[in-house]
Amino acid sequence: MPSLDDLKKRIKSVKSTQKITKAMKMVAAAKLKKAQENAEKGRPFSDKMQNIILNLTLAMKDDTSAPKLLTGTGNDKTYLCVLLTADRGLCGGFNTNICKLAKKHFRQILNDGKNLKIISVGSKGYDQIKKEFSKYVIEKRDFKNIKNITFDDAQNIGKIILELFENNQFDKCFLFFNNFKNVITQVPKAQQIIPAQEIDNQSKDQNKTNYDFEPDEDEILEDLLPKNISTQIFKAFLENAASEQGSRMTAMDNATRNAGDLVEKLTINYNRSRQAAITKELIEIISGAESL
Repeated sequence: MPSLDDLKKRIKSVKSTQKITKAMKMVAAAKLKKAQENAEKGRPFSDKMQNIILNLTLAMKDDTSAPKLLTGTGNDKTYLCVLLTADRGLCGGFNTNICKLAKKHFRQILNDGKNLKIISVGSKGYDQIKKEFSKYVIEKRDFKNIKNITFDDAQNIGKIILELFENNQFDKCFLFFNNFKNVITQVPKAQQIIPAQEIDNQSKDQNKTNYDFEPDEDEILEDLLPKNISTQIFKAFLENAASEQGSRMTAMDNATRNAGDLVEKLTINYNRSRQAAITKELIEIISGAESL
């Protein structure tokens, strides 16, 4: 049984930890509001970009001349997977959930006899996949020294992907990130960005509108599709930023409450031990007095 001094030190230690987790929760809550606003503002832009590409695709007269970014290479042998995670921990299951979904896809690709290449963006994601998939990682990036990720950072990742595609290094490309729903719910998502993901017939009918394009559709797509890659990556960064703060806020709130429960239990044990020690001393004093 721990001594009274040990219990007192542990209570003090847990209370100090509780102050830290409470402060981290407040910081995450302050950052979450702005991150959520950025994510919500970015969704219409990325959705509109996809809508424009859809309209251009439907208006094309000759599908054989369509850019490879839209139609693909015609092969299905090599997959490039871009894993987007955080550079900091203490955010609950945020990083783990993304990696869990990504690992499932990685194993499925390898089981199907396909080639796998991975670009890891964020140190926490690489830490979780390096044991099993480190030999498939061709590029590692982190943003530890960057306070806020900008579109230029997303564009740099996009340039790496486009360069690999132009050199015929892969046939399909997927993004793995967390889609922000609310503070409690963040849904891991795998989004195909190369070739452009097919849209069902119902969506095609809903978005089918007659437009006159100048210059022609092929030329617009050649310029628009590379920008769409960077746009979708930046959208994933914004979704991740909001999801990370939401997950961290929830995790720190749980940690603060758990620390409070632990302090309460330790205090009860401390009081019982102290009372037992006092009772023991009284018994010894009374027994000594009676012996005289």
